[in-house]
Amino acid sequence: MPKINGNEIRPGNVIMHQDRLWVAVKVDHVKPGKGGAYAQVELKAILGGTKLNERFRSAETVERVSLEQRDFQFLYPQDDKLVFMNMESYDQIELPTEFVGERAAFLQDGMMVTVEMYEDTPLGIKLPQQVTLEITDTEPVVKGQTAANSFKPATLSNGVRVMVPPFVGTGERIVVDTEEVTYLRRAD
Repeated sequence: MPKINGNEIRPGNVIMHQDRLWVAVKVDHVKPGKGGAYAQVELKAILGGTKLNERFRSAETVERVSLEQRDFQFLYPQDDKLVFMNMESYDQIELPTEFVGERAAFLQDGMMVTVEMYEDTPLGIKLPQQVTLEITDTEPVVKGQTAANSFKPATLSNGVRVMVPPFVGTGERIVVDTEEVTYLRRAD
């Protein structure tokens, strides 16, 4: 693994520190009047999510870790696990539903996802930025209800609730942002 100086740490870097993997969330470079410059780094543990504030002097070195990105296809849910297939080797892996979190509701049969791996251990998962879903329930439009830009709640085919503009009705297909869980536009 490549070693970098403490002042070369950037937000988003994954480093090995105290025998654990951490991602740098925020980095402030400080140059005090007395003493050497250092980087004040806010770290978040990849496994567990605990946070740590650490100072790294310019002379210190840390191991920068590269996570391998592998393409997987979502196959099906099974009990409290999700089954994915590696698109290169066709091996199947099972990940706990908590690994994906609330975004698991957006998984659809055959959906391609990117799994971040470190030494064959899955550490993170990236879903497509947008998915198309059908609205199963929303309130009907009332003309002249408001003059301001307003939104109304809608339930999607996967059970997730999002706020949609008043002109969108039940049965329509919409595009939803999987990160923010927000309405983007009507589907084509």
